[in-house]
Amino acid sequence: MAAPPEPTNAAAARRLAEWPRIPLAHLPTPLEPLPRLGEAFGVPHLWVKRDDCTGLATGGNKARKLEFLLAEAQAQGADTLITTGGAQSNHARMTVAAGNTLGMRSILALDDAEPEVWQGNLLLDGILGAEVRFVPCPTHRAIVEKLAEIGDEVRSAGRNPYIIPVGGSTPVGCLGYALAVQELAAQSVALGVPIDVCVSAVGSTGTLAGMLLGQRLFLPEMRVIGVSVASPSEVAKRKAAGIATEAAASLGWETAFTAEEIELYDDWLGEGYGIPTGDGLEVIRQAATLEGLLVDPVYTGKALAGLRGLAQRGEFSGARNVLFWHTGGTAALFARPELFPIAL
Repeated sequence: MAAPPEPTNAAAARRLAEWPRIPLAHLPTPLEPLPRLGEAFGVPHLWVKRDDCTGLATGGNKARKLEFLLAEAQAQGADTLITTGGAQSNHARMTVAAGNTLGMRSILALDDAEPEVWQGNLLLDGILGAEVRFVPCPTHRAIVEKLAEIGDEVRSAGRNPYIIPVGGSTPVGCLGYALAVQELAAQSVALGVPIDVCVSAVGSTGTLAGMLLGQRLFLPEMRVIGVSVASPSEVAKRKAAGIATEAAASLGWETAFTAEEIELYDDWLGEGYGIPTGDGLEVIRQAATLEGLLVDPVYTGKALAGLRGLAQRGEFSGARNVLFWHTGGTAALFARPELFPIAL
């Protein structure tokens, strides 16, 4: 069996391997072919990286970030996790699940009004025992201030908080996806499947930042393409570039990432974050009926619609193998049953 390619910076790869992390995810996640969906999309060799199978209360990409973030939390002696997101935040749900495995309390400051019925991720938050607070905030700065305020409250009660920003999208958190690309490189060699293009949903940009860092370190010939589900592409590019550059510096690697070099599209965002699109709902049904694969209306449905749209534009011409990196979100399907009427 051939060996995975050598990293472009051995010292940075070594520091990444040695970085403190707590095993939380079911790894490696599967790399699987999607022949019927690929045929429908006009992509002869379509693959999926199943990060919906990472574990932590239905899985998702945040497990990889939380391995690094919770190691830092433990090193700081934290006993309480504080984080935020929308009412259907996958990150919030997975943070609580991860904290529970380590005996840590979790407080969720959700940037939404409380719904009449707790469904999907929010239902799981309750089952997992999180302290859930609904704190609709007009700006990102306001939610950051709210997290700090809750942190002060926890300290005054004699506990030690660790605050995780939305999505766990920090330079430390994104290291999880740099390591994930190394995992993909090893699988690619083992299966004899060179991945030419990788497409992923982009929300708070930490996953994309980690992929970009990992791509530069372990798979420099692979194109990484993001499909924004939350922000205009130019905003997301700048944020991802900043996180990736800072993460590289933490590994002792003075390499810069710029917004201009990042491939990221907002064409499939629709009316905004969390608002379903017709394209997204269509590919949810295609993935389910053709491959038994579940994607969601907030993240992966829009990203998979983006992959289909890019294929139709000819963006993958000449590519041997195209990868869809499934970042999870399955629980959100159960929050919006009205989107999927079933004729009885």
